[in-house]
Amino acid sequence: MFLYNITVGVDKDIEHEWVRWMKAEYIPKVMRTQLFVDYKLYKVLHDDDEGSVSYSVQYFARSLSDVTTYFEKYPVLIEEHRSRYHNQHVAFMTLLEEI
Repeated sequence: MFLYNITVGVDKDIEHEWVRWMKAEYIPKVMRTQLFVDYKLYKVLHDDDEGSVSYSVQYFARSLSDVTTYFEKYPVLIEEHRSRYHNQHVAFMTLLEEI
């Protein structure tokens, strides 16, 4: 199993709208690619930055090939998030393999 994790820091003033959009629109689009078998959305619990709040979006894939296919065939989904929340978020991605 492979875990594609995106940690996103969003401005607090858009937090509720971002969570709603992620749950109602964005994550369902990613899951419709059928390249991931499950997902989780977590809020990161810390108070490091008063202006933003962080979330971890986790997508689980059966193979590394599925994750690679997602990056190759669906860059438009990643760009959709970037352009929608331009200058209102920071994100970094991590790919992990279950041992």
